[in-house]
Amino acid sequence: MKRDLGDLALFGGHASFIQQIHVGRPNGIDRARLFDRLSWALDNQWLTNNGPLAREFEERVADLAGVRNCVAICNATSALQLLVHAAELTGEVIMPSLTFAATAHAVRWLGMEPVFCDIDPGTGCLDPEKVAAAITPRTSAIFGVHLWGRPCDVDALEKVAADTSVRLFFDAAHAIGCTSQGRPVGGFGEAEVFSFHATKVVNAFEGGAVVTDNDDLAHHIRSLANFGFGLKSANDAGGTNAKMSEASAAMGLTSLDAFDDVVRQNRSNYEQYRAELSGLPGVSVIDFDHEELNNYQYVIIEVDEEITGLPRDLLLALLRAENVVAQRYFSPPCHRMEPYRSRQDAHLPHTEELSARVLALPTGSTISREDIRRVCNIVRLAASRGSELTARWEQSRSGDQGLVSSG
Repeated sequence: MKRDLGDLALFGGHASFIQQIHVGRPNGIDRARLFDRLSWALDNQWLTNNGPLAREFEERVADLAGVRNCVAICNATSALQLLVHAAELTGEVIMPSLTFAATAHAVRWLGMEPVFCDIDPGTGCLDPEKVAAAITPRTSAIFGVHLWGRPCDVDALEKVAADTSVRLFFDAAHAIGCTSQGRPVGGFGEAEVFSFHATKVVNAFEGGAVVTDNDDLAHHIRSLANFGFGLKSANDAGGTNAKMSEASAAMGLTSLDAFDDVVRQNRSNYEQYRAELSGLPGVSVIDFDHEELNNYQYVIIEVDEEITGLPRDLLLALLRAENVVAQRYFSPPCHRMEPYRSRQDAHLPHTEELSARVLALPTGSTISREDIRRVCNIVRLAASRGSELTARWEQSRSGDQGLVSSG
């Protein structure tokens, strides 16, 4: 364990981990079950085109989400694009900037303008009052994002949508298995989109889904994902090929088999992080509503530089030197990235403040209690001596620059 700043790898000490530990490392999987499903698909020579495994996967996801329809898609970005296209959205779509870029890219790719709206600093999700103020005659939809598995203020957003006749959808990439007021994420708004990327709590190698109780919308999306076949009328786009393969469905089903165990492990990890970092001035682990279900996929800490004397990005560099690959989820926010930064002058103070403080730490079924203990040891040492650490780091950098200049 690290006891002094000189022990840190950033200052010449040995790294805490021989091999990197990552945010988003795939969870362990029952290979025997996976291979049995893959062998079944190979034996039956049905590898794609809405096969039995994909249909079973859709049924189980729909059941978990509490909806009638799940349309499995090759990835979540394509699922977002298909939803936007099937809903025939135009003009502007309001969304948070504190999200993965795919949320905005999916809208822009189809010729619409993402309009970034500020967040509630307590949740990181869209502020309904700010959303209401951002609506214009060009607004066709609101896209909420259940950030880090913490659901949006669904009721307030649904009221804004109803009062303004604007459609409401949700990017639920982080939130499968989570609930809001006892209701599962998946049935809010007109439709929601899940991600089953390799980094997610349910992993289909690569995958996504649109979940909805709107039968017509589900049929439209399913048809568009299969070249437009099955649509009653001609479609200008014709459709695309975005079906989920049987191999991905086999992985998704096997991951769903382990879902409860993975969530239990995630929660145990989360509670250990909270306990290990409890009482550390200037560092807090974001909380979840313990009256609700959560998948605990993300352990997010906030680093207050004014209290710790430690910039969040210096803590990130320090952890990575120790082979702890933490992530800035999400920094910079979308409105500070191209192609959006040069196209609009959004003033989102709560988004920018939270984005500058947050850091995701490794969790999941492959992380051990000892791993977490070591990560928290590094964070505690760095944060408790943040001003000294920062000064030492700046001095070392100026010394390196002096050597370069004199050379």
